Amino acid sequence: MTREDHPEIPPARIGVLLINLGTPEAPTPAAVKRYLAEFLSDRRVVELPPILWQPILRGIILNTRPRKSAHAYRQVWTNEGSPLAVIARAQTKALAESLGGQAIVDMAMRYGAPSIGEKLEHLKAAGCDRILIAPLYPQYSAATTATAMDAVGAALARMRWQPALRTLPPYYDDPAYIGALAEDVRASVGALDFTPQLLLASFHGMPQRTLALGDPYHCQCQKTARLLGEALDLPLRISFQSRFGRAKWLEPATEAVLASLPAEGITSIAVTAPGFSADCLETLEEIAMRGRETFLQAGGRHFAYLSCLNASVPGITMLTALVRRELAGWLTCA
Repeated sequence: MTREDHPEIPPARIGVLLINLGTPEAPTPAAVKRYLAEFLSDRRVVELPPILWQPILRGIILNTRPRKSAHAYRQVWTNEGSPLAVIARAQTKALAESLGGQAIVDMAMRYGAPSIGEKLEHLKAAGCDRILIAPLYPQYSAATTATAMDAVGAALARMRWQPALRTLPPYYDDPAYIGALAEDVRASVGALDFTPQLLLASFHGMPQRTLALGDPYHCQCQKTARLLGEALDLPLRISFQSRFGRAKWLEPATEAVLASLPAEGITSIAVTAPGFSADCLETLEEIAMRGRETFLQAGGRHFAYLSCLNASVPGITMLTALVRRELAGWLTCA
């Protein structure tokens, strides 16, 4: 093969791929059904034998849940699309600017679009022979971080020329993360027209059996909450939201806590969601809307949901610090 016949190879670059859970492409039953079919077929998410689970999923859940979920998505959908997708794009743009062009930054979703495999192919085609995979889950869970890495591995298996990879580790107790959370919560609470008696930290729930099987998620959530409470010097409790199915889930349940607090004399609260890197259906509809209603109907007087870090200055400053640390030795000026 002569030099003229050789395939063109772009200059070597560094890539960063931000990964989040995913979202339907539209707030419609059909789009939600496609999304849920992929999400709930993941063996990391539902750890039941397919021969038992798939008839339930295909016969009942996918014929009943999409319409209800589509209605919930419509409550939070924006002109630019799903809140999670809009925020993910903003985080990607802000991080790229913060890194000063030293890396190509892109984002992918574990379920739905854009897919992890598609974005890895794009980064490789752009010349990225070294890529940092950054699952934006502060606390590690097999149902989030691990399944994202499963998808990365499946994509690599299809590549002839694979890039070198690094992975952003869970950052549940990282001082940069705790500092960013504390700064953001402090500013948000300071802007309220009331003083919360309690800060409730609501994390996404997981089945109780995941703790028994060795998943560190529960312990890491507890440590995040403890460190955040210490940094803020505020009364703080922890709870777990988004239950699904009949299995026993991590407790206490956010909905139950919100319903019981007024009876304890706690009628003014603020709720934060430290396990989410970006606002989504679970924070905007489940907590900010339905959670507020539950609390007020139980006798609460003042309720505030505090936004996730999203693409805020504290959030991007934190993310930049974590990414630069993991890129040390790759970046010319880390």
